[in-house]
Amino acid sequence: MAHTFGVDLRGIIDLLSHHLYSSPRVYARELLQNAVDAITARRALQPDAPGEVVIEPVGSSGGTFRISDTGLGLTEREVHDLLSTLGRTSKRDDLGFARQGFLGQFGVGLLSAFLVADRIRLVSRSVKGGPAVRWTADAAGNYEVEVDDDARADVGTTIELVPHRDSEHWLEHEVVKALVTEYGELLPVTVRVGDEVVTHGDLPWVEDALSYGERVLGVRPFDAIPVEVPTVGLRGVAYVLPRGVHPGARQSHRVYLKRMLVGDAIEGLLPEWAYFVRCVVDSTSLRPTASRESLYQDETLLAVREELGRQVRDWLVRLDATDPDRTRALLDAHHLGIKSLARVDDEMLRLVERWLPFETTDGPQSLRQFRRKHGVIAHVPDVDEFRQLAPVAHAQGMGLVNAGYAYDAEIMERLIALDGPTTARRVAPSEVLAALGDPDPELERALRERFTLAEDVLERHDCEAVPRDFDPGSLPALLVTNADAERKRDAQQVGEQADPLWAELLGSLVESTSDAAQRLVLNCRNPLVRRLAQLTDPALVELTVESLYVHALLQARRPMRPKDTAALNRSFLELLDRAVGDHP
Repeated sequence: MAHTFGVDLRGIIDLLSHHLYSSPRVYARELLQNAVDAITARRALQPDAPGEVVIEPVGSSGGTFRISDTGLGLTEREVHDLLSTLGRTSKRDDLGFARQGFLGQFGVGLLSAFLVADRIRLVSRSVKGGPAVRWTADAAGNYEVEVDDDARADVGTTIELVPHRDSEHWLEHEVVKALVTEYGELLPVTVRVGDEVVTHGDLPWVEDALSYGERVLGVRPFDAIPVEVPTVGLRGVAYVLPRGVHPGARQSHRVYLKRMLVGDAIEGLLPEWAYFVRCVVDSTSLRPTASRESLYQDETLLAVREELGRQVRDWLVRLDATDPDRTRALLDAHHLGIKSLARVDDEMLRLVERWLPFETTDGPQSLRQFRRKHGVIAHVPDVDEFRQLAPVAHAQGMGLVNAGYAYDAEIMERLIALDGPTTARRVAPSEVLAALGDPDPELERALRERFTLAEDVLERHDCEAVPRDFDPGSLPALLVTNADAERKRDAQQVGEQADPLWAELLGSLVESTSDAAQRLVLNCRNPLVRRLAQLTDPALVELTVESLYVHALLQARRPMRPKDTAALNRSFLELLDRAVGDHP
């Protein structure tokens, strides 16, 4: 035996208010959309038909809210079919209310009025002729339909809402005006709230895009890029923000569908790399979700995203070719987004190569400038490592680029892929060490004897001391990581806690190398290091070596382990004690 699903209207209203819509404020949009659709449907039959929506908030019409339109109107049969049954989309289309991509196709638009009202009264006269029809419904699911030829003389529809006791404020003049203006100011029909027209019909960004962008964004945009995707009837403006924003910031775009606002925090309209761009667009074919407060993530939106991203990218290319000064300013503000795009786009890579300043041993300069001077882009993939090696490399005449920031290493790989392996190469600290000079043999011998005295200190910090002769002489020591030794140490630590089979496997994966994970490179041109070679007190030698280690660790800006912090405190206090110990 077949049965028909029953619908609990109270349950549907609860679903709308608590799970579908973000706020009762959407009632204004749904009623406005119904009215505009009715006018559109009538004009399809009568092109010269009037197009006006009049809204009378609570106060101007007593204790009720009223919205009237000059649309198609409904007959008694259509009232039963459209207003009292959910989901009858095919019937709506037959009557001229086809709404591809709009919430009304689901038959719940009018029900949103129950978010703020206890009772809805609708009076409609159809363009097809016949008497006016009155439809009255309450939130309990009861409705009445009656013919009342005197109820409305003109073709169109009037809806009255009797508000909930705690929802009157949603239907008062100032709130209604603000909501209707926000949602419908661009609609191609006349909309009045009381005696005031709140629509202007024109797209405001057409005449003065920058001024409109300033009003929407709250700040003057860097530039306004006209965008258009004819296949979905999309046109609008992509605004480039004047200041940098975090790459993880949400993209918030202002989107209209057939001139009705969907929202001003819509995501997914642009690729992730274009996080520094905000769009204001109107479309005729993008699909909203059921709540009409975001866009449906389908293939159409994906295609629009790619096309808009291409148009923003083309603007960047044009800017690079026509206005170098503005290009530099743009890169200063939004270098992360453009670097992100450069990883996959050759023209953006060339823009970054020409204009984006990188931190180098020769000061801030572009990769092209650096390459012109040094031939190859020798880079260090760690910021702290670069800052430690930079003064030493510069003093030896070596050019280094800091490639430790976001996307830098990938950009280097991309350059190698396009221009060949001699374009860029990664520089290891050991390469810098190899360029340092050997010290005087007598001084080196004296220092190595002191290293023997400080053997316990060096072993405690897993460090090997090495004397070298290099500039600048003001730098006493350099701390360099032995990557192979660090990997071996980590594998040993894991192996100690693992079963024998796993420990043996880890051991086989790590090549034999120097046991020390760090190298403390002492600069023999530094006066303090030279005095170290003359010390005879073993305790003072240990204290000096540990102090030099801690200083080099701080210079390298590496995280300090507990034993490093203890060494810092101990060396400082002991040196202080020695400095003041002989004084009263």
